[in-house]
Amino acid sequence: MSAHRVAGRGRIDADAPLNFSFDGRAFQGRRGDTIASALLANGVRVMGRSFKYHRPRGPWGAWVDDPNAIMNVALNGVELPNCPATTTYLEEGMAARSVNAFPSARFDLKGGLDLFHRWLGAGFYYKTFMWPDWHLFEPMIRRMAGLGAVSDAVLEGYVADQLHDRCEVLVVGGGAAGLVAARSAAEAGQDVCLVEDHAECGGGVWQRAEIEGTAPADWVAAQVAAIVAAGGRVLTRATAFGVFDHRMVGIVENRAFGQAPRLRRMRAGRIVLASGALDRPVTFANNDRPGVMSVDGAGEMLARYGVLVGRRIAVVANNSAARAVLPALVQAGAEVVEVDPAAGPIRVLGAKRIRGLDQGGRRVEADTVLASGGLTPLVHLWRHAGGKLDWCDARQAFIPGRAPEGMVAVGAAAGAFDLESALEEARGVARGGAVEASVSHYHLTPLWPAPGAKGRQWIDFQHDVTLKDVELAARENYVSVEHLKRYTTLGMASDQGKTANMAGLAAMAAIQGRPIPEVGTTTFRPPFVPIPIETYHGAHRGQLWHPLKRLALEEAHRAAGAALGEYGGWLRPGWYGQGDVAQIIAEEVRMARGTAGIFDASPLGKIEVMGPDAEAFVDFVYYNTIRTLKPGHIRYGFLLSEGGAVMDDGVIARVDQDRFVISCSSSHVDGVRTHLEAWRQDGNDPDRIFIHDTTQHWATVTMTGPKAREIVGALGLEVDLSAEAFPHMRLREVVWQGGPLRIARVSFTGDVSFELSIRASRAEELWQALIAAGAPLGAGPLGLEALSIMRAEKGYLIIGKDTDGETMPHDLGFGIPRQKKTVAFIGDRSLHNAKANSTARKQLVGLRVAEGAVMLPTGAHVVEAGTQRSLGYVTSSYDSPTLDRPIALALIEDGVAQMGREVTIWHLGETRRATICGPCAFDPEGERLHA
Repeated sequence: MSAHRVAGRGRIDADAPLNFSFDGRAFQGRRGDTIASALLANGVRVMGRSFKYHRPRGPWGAWVDDPNAIMNVALNGVELPNCPATTTYLEEGMAARSVNAFPSARFDLKGGLDLFHRWLGAGFYYKTFMWPDWHLFEPMIRRMAGLGAVSDAVLEGYVADQLHDRCEVLVVGGGAAGLVAARSAAEAGQDVCLVEDHAECGGGVWQRAEIEGTAPADWVAAQVAAIVAAGGRVLTRATAFGVFDHRMVGIVENRAFGQAPRLRRMRAGRIVLASGALDRPVTFANNDRPGVMSVDGAGEMLARYGVLVGRRIAVVANNSAARAVLPALVQAGAEVVEVDPAAGPIRVLGAKRIRGLDQGGRRVEADTVLASGGLTPLVHLWRHAGGKLDWCDARQAFIPGRAPEGMVAVGAAAGAFDLESALEEARGVARGGAVEASVSHYHLTPLWPAPGAKGRQWIDFQHDVTLKDVELAARENYVSVEHLKRYTTLGMASDQGKTANMAGLAAMAAIQGRPIPEVGTTTFRPPFVPIPIETYHGAHRGQLWHPLKRLALEEAHRAAGAALGEYGGWLRPGWYGQGDVAQIIAEEVRMARGTAGIFDASPLGKIEVMGPDAEAFVDFVYYNTIRTLKPGHIRYGFLLSEGGAVMDDGVIARVDQDRFVISCSSSHVDGVRTHLEAWRQDGNDPDRIFIHDTTQHWATVTMTGPKAREIVGALGLEVDLSAEAFPHMRLREVVWQGGPLRIARVSFTGDVSFELSIRASRAEELWQALIAAGAPLGAGPLGLEALSIMRAEKGYLIIGKDTDGETMPHDLGFGIPRQKKTVAFIGDRSLHNAKANSTARKQLVGLRVAEGAVMLPTGAHVVEAGTQRSLGYVTSSYDSPTLDRPIALALIEDGVAQMGREVTIWHLGETRRATICGPCAFDPEGERLHA
């Protein structure tokens, strides 16, 4: 064991050594150590550098109260930035390096900045770099700003889980008061959850020889066991970092290093705050030197990690709680000398290693200085919840005042620094009693910064804020505590005022000659401790940002050998089988044109619009006239934006007088639904129009091709499927196998097609029946890629692919409603402005290449001869298996008027020739569609 370890002390496993490195040097710690405790055990004092002056820094505290020892830590290929060394548990093979230091914390090239401290006081950059131009200096200053560095690989696989939870009583803090409160509440039959940020509960109990006549380890184990036995939960390595509206507490659960924490959103009926108190610094000259620690921090290092922080210790303290720690240090082998801070100004001797103290010419030999200016209750969460603070002269501290609804503070967090009274109050609170904190055995002599004192006295160790900086801020009229904070950066960043605030407030109060409570406090904001940004990730990201929707027939498609891919937010079959993909897709097209193809069209929208005003509503939202549509009939139409651009195309079916079904594009369902809902609530009586998205309630299987009627007929439906009885664009509702089946005669291929919609739970039954009926005829499943070719052969468009954000209906050949529809509709006025009537509008046309030429690239530009100005571009392009030649669709300026014209196609520096033609290349007369 190290010479700084004390045998038999601490909660570490002395028989489990762990190898690690710091700034390139190899060290050894023990399981249960933090990086800071392991380094202290190895005699390392300098663990970091301050932000502005790059002064050497060692740990001040032993846990979240330490602002100094911050490191980048790497393990197993994962490197995390800005890890507090006092709260990062040691693991085998860790490589830690100090931040804000180069090449090491021990020797930092930028340490010379401290020589210029006279010119680098608070707010210096606001004044020094204004002339001749701030922007000349800004890049350099920004490069020097910040702590730590993020590795490119740091977030690889670093994903935080999030979960929602609830309990009747949430106890924050697993010290003595928290354990007793949680046990009492659990044994009273309440649903209790206790959260503790250390790896094990106990808090300050570990510094005591015994508690309630029992050894600390036995007492803590008994409390935890009783809580669990009564049905309560105990979460360790879990930090409550913020209290939000309606008693929602954010809890971050730290797991193995390199694994992102879990965020637990806890809704609590009642919150018991048992977060404890912190030891606050004392201001004296050079009080920031490595080896100056809090008394409580030294006690924790000894009690939890078996580390004696020094052999010759000088103690500068003003309170009884600090003196109670000293006997344990003496018993562990330290020589302890108490220095009365009231006897004269104190100055630390030594730079990177302390040589002693000087007090008015009297030298005190020491290798370590422990300081304690009194205890400060940890009230951050109390303030997050809106609780008020009261000033207590006896404690010289702010303590919880008027409570937020459903929240109570106990133990040291409430100002009860005496253990016996804290336990008694904690038991009472758990039973619903009141809190009246006692200070019976705790006493202190006020000890605050003295303005005008000589030497550099540090108030904020991390940001290099001195007493003189506070005095400067006051001279420049930054007397508000919020202005003081921002002007000097006091209490910012990871410290969040835990060590710096009280001294800063007291200094400003003394300068102004006002009592501390009149100066007030800064605003406490979450998070209480630094937590990874990944923890805050929103729900809408990755799969949760745009969830991949799944087909009811997914397993059937997989069994058929489908190649599944994402199409419009759905996982859909692109084609079926393995091998030459282009050949497979071409064969599917030929199959569907020759016999029939069976296609899963379930993602097509099925949004029902119902109610007495449904007819007027759909007539208003559609570009086409819908009020003349008869029940059982279907009409193709456009939905427009207010700017007149086409946002969706599809069909609308009238089921009966007051009920319509809108079948929009698969990828537009969510957008169309919100579009309809927005207009339903604007100028309409929402009690007379109802919109219901049934897309995922119905599965749709489409049979398309010359044999489609024969295959559907094999289902034995009681409906006449003949062209005369069931023509194109009609709807029938029938019964199949005892359940409802909706049949629509619509087509996206140009061939006879039947869309059969059935309850999603019966989709596979229908699919297999059609597959079985089609197989003897040579029909089979059809993928989305083949369907895309077939629709392009027919000249059918896909909104967003064959249109852009300015495409209007008349650009697509649908100009009659613009001229003849007399009632108002969405986008109507925009269709008649100068831009809408321009002859230079891009119109949908086809492009034909010479015989033997290869197909045109999608996205290629149609250019004006001589100027190379783009006249439009190719939107869709395929090799047509049906026509045995390339086909293409394009948006071209005044394209309809240029039918038959040969144009130049430009793509990536190469030019081609093509002829503008009509978009429909297959069965332009529609004979197959109406057969």
